[in-house]
Amino acid sequence: MRPPARPTQTTTSKATTPPPVPHLAALLTALLLPLLLTGCGIAPTGYVQAGAPAQGIRQPGTTTYTARIFFLSPLGIHAAVRPADGPVGPQEALDLLLKGPTAAERARGLVSVVPPMSGRLTAVPANGAVSVFLPTPVARMEAAAVHQIACTAANSALPGGRPATQVDVRIYEPESRGAPWTVHCSSNGIALPVTGPEPTRTPGP
Repeated sequence: MRPPARPTQTTTSKATTPPPVPHLAALLTALLLPLLLTGCGIAPTGYVQAGAPAQGIRQPGTTTYTARIFFLSPLGIHAAVRPADGPVGPQEALDLLLKGPTAAERARGLVSVVPPMSGRLTAVPANGAVSVFLPTPVARMEAAAVHQIACTAANSALPGGRPATQVDVRIYEPESRGAPWTVHCSSNGIALPVTGPEPTRTPGP
């Protein structure tokens, strides 16, 4: 009499899921949390319309240049429009942002929540895009600070003449290994993620 056949054991390989990328999770949380809270009936900052894009360039039919610097008001994100002597590029615009609102802007209730940074906040313009190099991780910033930075860069003078809402703002974080995260600035001053990491093509800051 033959012994009963033993069941054949098959080994199945478990699919391994790569660990989440910390700076991607932080970016998505920082940018989308206010929108998720709003959808639940909670309005943490009450973002308001920031106005039509101006891009810090000469206004049609005039010789006047302006810069749009994004701050936080009691009602939400707000663009402060300042006169300028010429086109205001992204680096100059971010430098103005880091200096904070003027006395007149503070009197209107505008503040900045961009934190002090250990290094320089740098912007490199491209055709219809701008690369922003953050010396501080997104996880250490308030969501409004990310909106301020991205939208100030998007509304600066950039080659290509693309509307501010269509400018690709490529955000590089420390230790991001050269992979940026692209966001677009909406017409009401909110930076929304567009893509995950792009192929490494980091321009020098």
